[in-house]
Amino acid sequence: MARETAAPLPPYFNISPDAALAELPPAQHSEDFARIAEACARGRADLASRGLGEDGARRLRLFSTWEITRYLIPVAQAHFRRVLRSNPELPQGRSETEGGARWFTLDEVLRLRAHFAAEGSKAKEYIPWRPEGLPAKIVAVANFKGGVGKTSTAAHLAMSAALDGYRVLVIDLDSQGSMTSIFGGRVEDEWQTVFPLLARHYARHLQEENRSRAARGETPQPLDDTLAEALKMGAGDLIRKTHWPNIDLIGAQLNLYWAEFQIPVWRMALRSWKLWDALAESLEADGLLAEYDLIFLDTPPALGYLTINGLAAADILLVPLGASFLEFDSTGRFFEMLHSTFSSIEQSENIAARALGRDGLRFEWDAVRALVTRYDAGQQAEFAGLMQAYLGRTLAPQRQDFTALIGQAGEQVSGIYEADYRDFNRETYIRGRETFDATYAAFKKLLLGIWRRDQIARAQGAAAE
Repeated sequence: MARETAAPLPPYFNISPDAALAELPPAQHSEDFARIAEACARGRADLASRGLGEDGARRLRLFSTWEITRYLIPVAQAHFRRVLRSNPELPQGRSETEGGARWFTLDEVLRLRAHFAAEGSKAKEYIPWRPEGLPAKIVAVANFKGGVGKTSTAAHLAMSAALDGYRVLVIDLDSQGSMTSIFGGRVEDEWQTVFPLLARHYARHLQEENRSRAARGETPQPLDDTLAEALKMGAGDLIRKTHWPNIDLIGAQLNLYWAEFQIPVWRMALRSWKLWDALAESLEADGLLAEYDLIFLDTPPALGYLTINGLAAADILLVPLGASFLEFDSTGRFFEMLHSTFSSIEQSENIAARALGRDGLRFEWDAVRALVTRYDAGQQAEFAGLMQAYLGRTLAPQRQDFTALIGQAGEQVSGIYEADYRDFNRETYIRGRETFDATYAAFKKLLLGIWRRDQIARAQGAAAE
């Protein structure tokens, strides 16, 4: 009879305490956190620097004739080449080899798109639609669960919109600064984040309150150095150009988290200050709703004061989540917290409004959509279907698939649209784009419907006057 071979024991048996002690490092202290953080900073700088030019600046890759005519300008390649030959004043691109494919910067693509819009077929869309005279739409991407693709979704929608021809501003409200890293931003301190805009909003309200106090013969509240400095600043001092010609950035860094402590202090000192309006009113006051078409807000993974400001400013709220029970459950609690937070603000404000005979406060969003991200059809189709049944139209029907290209793009601290398709199998690239193109198409449909609704409402209002 054959002897039975004993199976090896699991690795957690027979661990020697003395051997474990020999591998154990000394006990660590608070100063070790600084050492670890410094090591991460060195690594982060090294990783972020990959793909930089000789001057240390990020560079957006070039776009080939094939890619331009397939994804950016809806004309045949042969016609595209004929137009270039007939118009030598237009960008002609550059070729790496004699007779090889021509490559163009995105700036050049935008100039070519403008030419086709002016001279090409009127039946084709060369320039994305935005109704004249209406403000930019603010889009917040939020969820308090990490790892759901929040920053990736915001970044890729911003890039999609830029490739489509829209003027885009990205505002990073997350002190972790991941969105800032994606767009190559360098932020030294909180004075290069949205913090001065929030402080300025409070300072102006404090000045107004002090004028009222003076009229009543009361002592005004002091304006400290922080508030005095914020009053000198505007959004133009904070906005930075990125390596995308039509994407600008207001970045974030760790010190932005200080706002989470400072905002409630201001609110306690001056209860009449509407902290939730600070970001929205600052963006409008500085003319950004006219300067840009879309403003994307990447919020922290928590329902703090920065997130409340972002959500209150938003016209469109997008909530990414994975097709799993835990993420579905967590997202439900997120919506529950949103209801509790914003309804309590409304109730508190409306008590005073009714007493004074004023209109009450009611928050409003043009649209709220949940979006399934990092989707695996082979494993998650059934659960995604159940989520759709429960959430109905709140859950966008398209699924943002996870592909090899998505993973590789993330490892390179870049977006899928920044990836050069020559670095991949072309079919892999096409599949990787398809999922984000579909997400953007659904978002654009939502956006255009909202703008059209606003346009009709404005026309009806003007006719009624």
